[in-house]
Amino acid sequence: MTTIYHNPRCTKSRETLAILEEKNEDITIVKYLETPLTEQKLREIISLLGIPPIDLVRKNEAVWKEKFKTKKLSDDEIIKAMSEHPKLIERPIVIKDSKAIIGRPPQKVIDIL
Repeated sequence: MTTIYHNPRCTKSRETLAILEEKNEDITIVKYLETPLTEQKLREIISLLGIPPIDLVRKNEAVWKEKFKTKKLSDDEIIKAMSEHPKLIERPIVIKDSKAIIGRPPQKVIDIL
């Protein structure tokens, strides 16, 4: 089973989903903007990605620039911000088994299939 945390309005997310479909993956699509991720789920994803929470933040989003950019935030505060403002989460995220990757560029997803 492969899970994609997907934003249908995002070109990179759509391209990554297309690659998964071409590879005939059994896909679960999570539209994280409609169903925001809990802080616990974000922690699990970040752990699988093996990155610090700040590396999952879309720093060019208006909400980041307006509310968080100038603050010194702890990892927990960054995770809380992403949970409360899902637009801040970099996309797409693909998880297969115990591996995860951010699909930027979309072809990176092939590395975990």
